[in-house]
Amino acid sequence: MATSSGNSSVSTKSQSYGSEEDLENLKLLMDQRKRKRKQSNRESARRSRMRKQKHMDDLVVEVERLRNENNEMVTRMNMSTQHYLKIEAENCVLRAQMCELNQRLQSLNDIINMMNTTTTTISEVNYPNNDCFLTIADNCFMNQINNMSYLNQLPIMASADMFMW
Repeated sequence: MATSSGNSSVSTKSQSYGSEEDLENLKLLMDQRKRKRKQSNRESARRSRMRKQKHMDDLVVEVERLRNENNEMVTRMNMSTQHYLKIEAENCVLRAQMCELNQRLQSLNDIINMMNTTTTTISEVNYPNNDCFLTIADNCFMNQINNMSYLNQLPIMASADMFMW
């Protein structure tokens, strides 16, 4: 009995492994699956490389767009800065002209006040021929004012160049 059970186990083992032909078919099937898996992996790697390349191309396009946008902003900022400096220089000129005109106005107001004071002082004094004396005083004073009329004829000399540093 022992022998027959030993023989049956041997035959079961050979049947479980199958015949040589089955082993070859199994090996071919595994090789085929291995090749398919390799091919699938190659395709997946190729798709991955293509996605990566497309992503890089998109990034290059984005970088170029951002550089152009940055250059435009720098150009606009430079133009705005130049415009600001020009306006600031014009404001400096206008301030200088305003100061000069205020000084002229103050001088003219001083002259008018001096005329009013002189006329009042002279008219209060009792002179025998008061009208004649006032006329002579007025003429003298007007001559002085006419001699000072060059103040109104002076050009305003302030310019933007004076305030550039």
